[in-house]
Amino acid sequence: MDNKFYIEVNAEFKFHHESRICGDVFLFRRISEENRIIAVLSDGMGHGVKANMLATLTATMALSFTAEHKETNRIAEIIMNTLPVCSERKMSYSTFTIVDIESDGRVKILEYDNPQAIVMRGKKIFEPEWTCVMLEGGKSEGKELKSCEFIAEKEDRIIFFSDGVAQSGLGGGKYLFGWGRDNALQYVQELVSHEYNISAQQLAHKVVNMAHVNDGYMSKDDTSCAVIYFREPRKMLICTGPPFEEEKDAEYARVVEKFDGKKIVSGATTADIIARELKRNIEDTFDFDDPDLPPISMMEGVDLVTEGILTLGKVTEILKSYNSTTRLTKGPADRIVKMLLESDEIHFLIGTRINIAHQDPSLPVELEIRRTVVKRIARLLEEKFLKEVSLTFM
Repeated sequence: MDNKFYIEVNAEFKFHHESRICGDVFLFRRISEENRIIAVLSDGMGHGVKANMLATLTATMALSFTAEHKETNRIAEIIMNTLPVCSERKMSYSTFTIVDIESDGRVKILEYDNPQAIVMRGKKIFEPEWTCVMLEGGKSEGKELKSCEFIAEKEDRIIFFSDGVAQSGLGGGKYLFGWGRDNALQYVQELVSHEYNISAQQLAHKVVNMAHVNDGYMSKDDTSCAVIYFREPRKMLICTGPPFEEEKDAEYARVVEKFDGKKIVSGATTADIIARELKRNIEDTFDFDDPDLPPISMMEGVDLVTEGILTLGKVTEILKSYNSTTRLTKGPADRIVKMLLESDEIHFLIGTRINIAHQDPSLPVELEIRRTVVKRIARLLEEKFLKEVSLTFM
């Protein structure tokens, strides 16, 4: 994606109250070489395992075919003709919304049977021009899909959800005929007006929670909402390891000083060099928040100072196993992970001088050379968390 904006993608789910698996599936992929993002939300008919399998099949196909630049009609046709059809209702077992974002900010949305996606431009509703796609041939003949296309701008949001949101509250209380798309849209608009910078994750969470409230805290259907948010990128720098040549120390420290964003220094030698070059003090703390790691330190102009290779090794482990139930502590590695997850563009400045401390054969094998650990973190951030990462070796 060009530097006009960062694209935050997130989704939130609540299962049908009797289910232990979700019949709604959300998949997304960043295609780095094309600077493209594709996101798919699919809702399998019913709930439970069968619904999950159908939604997974649909979302996986949608993602693959869209990635291959197939025509809208062709994508729809292949999916619809592949899906099993309910013998009684003669309906496909799964709905879908596909959002395809090109590198120039061009957005294409294709929908089948999900509530129509909401597009916000800042605090206002933006109405792209929707067209109907009628399918011809095969068992999906006559099926109607909707599609639209527009150029995204900074502070645009795309909000799309399953029937579980639109039909929440159905048959009782305030919303006899269900919450409906219009009420959901109004709710989204209120949230964005009150909290202009609300993240994609928070917005999706609040929409799903509201649907849950409408259902009297017992969801009558799988309920999911996905949000795509085009915004100013949040930047972060992690520097670790002293530069290869000592005469580069001043340049290294200057990069840290001038960086506009959050800053982490990982490694005692690295911190000493930066403190010396920028004439700053390092204040050690004695909070052993993580028994496996040395405590953090403080330095003016830097958000966090930690020990190096052990801490980064632990960051790798936390990122590897991280999921929606992970609870981060105040330990140094956990703090780094929290800051990484809150950032969009992450820049690593890696010094390549060999650290004598790591050449001692009696040290454990897992003290891997710094650049290997950093490359692992970078790969996890890119593939698992869709972060934009750059590495600079010095």
